[in-house]
Amino acid sequence: MKKLVVCALLLGIFASSAMAWDAAKQKTLGPDSNKMTWYLLDYGKNEAGKPYAVSRKYYTNPTIKNDTIELLMSKFGISPEVAGSLYFTEYCYEYSEDGQQYAMTYLRHYDMLGNLIHGTDYAEEDRTLASVAAAGSKHAVYQGANLALGRNPVATTKKATTTTKTTTPKSTVPAKRVVRKGK
Repeated sequence: MKKLVVCALLLGIFASSAMAWDAAKQKTLGPDSNKMTWYLLDYGKNEAGKPYAVSRKYYTNPTIKNDTIELLMSKFGISPEVAGSLYFTEYCYEYSEDGQQYAMTYLRHYDMLGNLIHGTDYAEEDRTLASVAAAGSKHAVYQGANLALGRNPVATTKKATTTTKTTTPKSTVPAKRVVRKGK
């Protein structure tokens, strides 16, 4: 009975955090080159009319997770217990009107229950612009820019392959028969 209550409570927590985003907008972007799993949670235009996107990276690569935990402890003085509960990091990007450049507006690290471990919000004057194209067409920055601006992101479907059967013309001359002498 106790386990059932705990499971129900955890399910409620996950459901409530999942409801914070529009499920119709959520996109699974899959693993990156470091085997970290990415999701695009939200995109569109903010109150100021600027295009934005929110993505989330889950720590499915233990090496990178440990590096991030070490960074949280050394740079921000977070205890090993709290830093060790790291589960995902959320990023918010704001784009130029043409979608060619972006700047990170915040970066937040969370535990499995959705509790904030550490976050950094970047003031507008402290944001650094970077190229969306340089991020690569599979990255959340690129996908988010296209969706925020109402464009379809680059399709990741495989190209249709056609096979051409090449046949060698049949000769009208019969092949020579090889006769071997028996021993």
